[in-house]
Amino acid sequence: MTTMRKAIDFTLATLTFLSFAGVIIIVTVQIISRFAPYSFVWTEELTRYLFLYAICFGAPLALMRNEFINVDLILNKMPNKFRRYYEVFIYVLIIALSVVMVIEGYNFTLIGKNQASATMPFQMSVIHAALIIMAVFLIYYAVLKVIDLIRNEQDYSQDFGGEDL
Repeated sequence: MTTMRKAIDFTLATLTFLSFAGVIIIVTVQIISRFAPYSFVWTEELTRYLFLYAICFGAPLALMRNEFINVDLILNKMPNKFRRYYEVFIYVLIIALSVVMVIEGYNFTLIGKNQASATMPFQMSVIHAALIIMAVFLIYYAVLKVIDLIRNEQDYSQDFGGEDL
C-alpha cells in the first residue's frame, strides 16, 4: 500500500469518525436543550449535514474494505476466475455511476451556490459538494479494486470464505 493511499485512508477514516462524533455531540446538545429554558435551532440541521458527510467519507472506505452487503452465498458458488470477471464488471459499473455523480453533483453544487443554509452561516454548495467528494473517492477506490483484480491480487478465501471450484 502506498504512502498516498495510507494518507487518504487515514484522512477519510478520521473525517468519518469526526463527523459521527459531531452527530453524537450535537444530538446530545439537542436533547439537553429540551430541558433548558432555551433551545438551539441549528442542531437539527447541523446533525443532518454531519451525517451526510459521515456517509460521504465512510462509503468509499466501505467499498475498499468490502464492507458493503453482498450475497456471498452466490459468490461462494462461483469459480474464482468467473468471480474475478464479475467483480471487475461491478467495479466498472461503480466507476461509471460515480462519474455521473461527479458531473451531476457539480451541477447540484452550482445550484447551492445561490442558496444559504436556513440556520447555519454557509452556502448550501458546501453541503452539496459532499456528493462530488464521495463520488471522486468511490472512483479512486473502485479503480484500485479493478487493478487488484486484474493483477490477480484478490484473495477470495479471505473475503468470502470460499474455495476454488
